[in-house]
Amino acid sequence: SKPRPRVKICVPSMPCLLSSWRSYPGPDQGVNSTPNDEEPDNNGIDLTLLKELKEVKRVSLEQYLEHHPQARYIPVKDYPQDGHAVWRINADVAFPCATQNELTDADAETLLGNGINCISEGANMPSNADAVNRFLNAKIAYGPGKAANAGGVATSQLEMAQNSSMDQWPLEKVDAKLKDIMVNIHRQCADTAEEFRDPTNLVLGANIAGFRKVANAMIAQGVT
Repeated sequence: SKPRPRVKICVPSMPCLLSSWRSYPGPDQGVNSTPNDEEPDNNGIDLTLLKELKEVKRVSLEQYLEHHPQARYIPVKDYPQDGHAVWRINADVAFPCATQNELTDADAETLLGNGINCISEGANMPSNADAVNRFLNAKIAYGPGKAANAGGVATSQLEMAQNSSMDQWPLEKVDAKLKDIMVNIHRQCADTAEEFRDPTNLVLGANIAGFRKVANAMIAQGVT
């Protein structure tokens, strides 16, 4: 059977809760934490305990190990000076989703050296400029935040559409519309990159496609 991809995630809205552990998609809860070179633990991350520690007790995450000794805790003092510990752990796919410039050039170099083959950003510019250039030069699958992270803004627009029509859509309808939006965004980025003879460069495609959309809207409004 095909080996399961190793995935690392820095999760939006609670990066301090999850970015210290090695993360995997798992069969039960979706994300599992394990020490360095062990197989994924199917028990997954105990989100209830995490919320209790951080939102109720407001204590160090080190106490998580008292309940789940198989997890790995990395205090900030042990982070590398030129980056972040979570990006130094082997993986095939990474999703930086926490904050701006969280992924440095040194992090990118380590990720590539460890065999990463896909980066998809879920925040506003989580990779700094040097890291982005390194990913582009490596020709891996790289989804820039302005495109890959557009789902949040798109969902807000779908919410506004429901509010204006005094309607409430079922989750399945929202998901279907969001999927169509994201597929269209990728198609525009890929087609534009190919038009400008750099077919794997979705950063180029996203920048030009985004500029065209704004420019065409301005022209339609009479701004020249």
